[in-house]
Amino acid sequence: MKMIRFLVACILTLIVIVASAQKIKTDRDGSLTSMNDVDLFSMIQPIPATNVFADSAYNIWCGSVLKGYNGKYYMFYSRWPRSLGHYAWISHSEIALAKADNPGGPYRHVKVIFNSRGSKYWDGAATHNPTAILHNGKYYLYYVATTGDGLLKQPTTMKDSHWWHYRNTQRIGVAVCDDPEKEWQRFDEPVLNVSRDSTAFDALMVSNPAVTVDDDGKVILIYKQVGRNGTLHGGNVRFGVAFAKQMLGPFEKHPNPIFEASGIDRKDTWMVAEDPYLWTYKKKHYAIVRDVAGHFTHGEATWAMLTSLDGVTWQPAKHPKAAPFHLKFSDGSLSEEAPERPCLLREKGVPIVLFGALGIKKREHSYNVAMPLKAN
Repeated sequence: MKMIRFLVACILTLIVIVASAQKIKTDRDGSLTSMNDVDLFSMIQPIPATNVFADSAYNIWCGSVLKGYNGKYYMFYSRWPRSLGHYAWISHSEIALAKADNPGGPYRHVKVIFNSRGSKYWDGAATHNPTAILHNGKYYLYYVATTGDGLLKQPTTMKDSHWWHYRNTQRIGVAVCDDPEKEWQRFDEPVLNVSRDSTAFDALMVSNPAVTVDDDGKVILIYKQVGRNGTLHGGNVRFGVAFAKQMLGPFEKHPNPIFEASGIDRKDTWMVAEDPYLWTYKKKHYAIVRDVAGHFTHGEATWAMLTSLDGVTWQPAKHPKAAPFHLKFSDGSLSEEAPERPCLLREKGVPIVLFGALGIKKREHSYNVAMPLKAN
């Protein structure tokens, strides 16, 4: 009897712990009191069919979602012809816009934002990795673009040396507008370029932008960086951070990589993190990253949530696991691949939908999904 009572007490204690980990605290107006206690992993619900954004003719990737000034929900996403295969994103991706009345969808295609404008421009071949942000009444769209040498055969693979020429021309740009459904102001120079110093961590290419604005108005830009090592592929993939006083820059780079997990060997680990989504809440910065090497979640999750006070020094959050390796749909099925390209939609600070990109049939096709979030 004593053993039964002990087991019951343990179970009840475990239930209380789990419940408290999932509980979201808000103030009187419904605003989140603290992001520190948020456990995204436990909040994820099965994905209904209406929350899948797909197109039979295109591979879809990179969903960046925000609530517009008009109350509509906008998804900025990458797409390229499905017939060209997954790796043609490097040469044929274009950034498009979709819209929905509800945060989880269904989303409907509105327009292509950036049409191809020719190899004479730094962003003339492909545009990819959109990251949208609202600031002072305007919409800002940070993105990656390539030029390449024009010799890439289709459908392509990473085994083609010309693929790497396109990859190495990636730079980061920004566009601005008053209404995302109308014209965007596009610039003839990237907002963040590679460093001129050949020994710098980002001397070969920069990509994967993630942006936030802190409580003092400082713009923080996190980006993927690759250095030169005498090979076409370049060195290990890492992330850097740069700061600016205005959304359009200029940006000042921090000299050292970020997202460096403690105890790792830089030479042996090709990539630690990828696909950051970045935001600021109550003077603290947060990021969701793909935990490529499993350093932040000990291999227990595909995405990790990290925190920082300055944008330079990052550590795992109180609840670092942000998403499982396989997502569950309302019909009971599981995704074939782990999600990539995270984006978190919040209202009054409270997480309501977590977005990601999924590949199917060994990336014969891909689409975006919106994971409903629920707190006890």
